[in-house]
Amino acid sequence: MFIADEIPVPVSAGTAAARLAAMARAGSLDGISQAAWSDGITRTAQVPGVSELVHVRHREPVRRGAVTVLTLRWEAARPDGAVFPVLDADITLAPHGDQATLISLDGVYRPPAGTPGTAPCEAFLHRIAAATVRALLTQIADVITAATPAIPRRPRRPVTRQPARC
Repeated sequence: MFIADEIPVPVSAGTAAARLAAMARAGSLDGISQAAWSDGITRTAQVPGVSELVHVRHREPVRRGAVTVLTLRWEAARPDGAVFPVLDADITLAPHGDQATLISLDGVYRPPAGTPGTAPCEAFLHRIAAATVRALLTQIADVITAATPAIPRRPRRPVTRQPARC
C-alpha cells in the first residue's frame, strides 16, 4: 500500500537539510524510527504483541538544489523472525516559503506475504502505517525545529512484542 504524509516546519530548507544530515551521521534515525514505530503502534493497534521494528536502514541525504532526499527502509519482525511489514520511503525536505520547509514522506508499506487481503485487515494495516509515518515525521520535525537540536543516539534493544492479528 502506498503511504504519504507531510509536515511544514518553520526552519529554512538549508538548516533543515543540515540537521537531517547530522541525524543520519549520528545514527539517530534508528532511535527516532524506533520511537515513531512504538508511538504509531501504541496509538492504533491496542493489541498486545505487535511486531518489533528491528532494522532501520537509510542512505545519506542527497541534496539537489534546494531539495534534500533521504531514502529509508524499515523492517519489522515478529518474534518468530518473520518480516512484518517493510516500509521503503523517501523523506524529502523542500522549501516552503522563504523561512520554512516541507518535510514529506512518500513510500510503500508492504505487508508480509500471506497477510489476509480482506478490507478490514487492509484498513487496519493502513491505519498503523499512517500513524507510524506521522509519528516519524513528527519526531524528525521536532529535532529539526529545536533551537539547539539534541541528536538522539541509537536505542538499546527494543521491547519485543507479539504479532498483531487482523
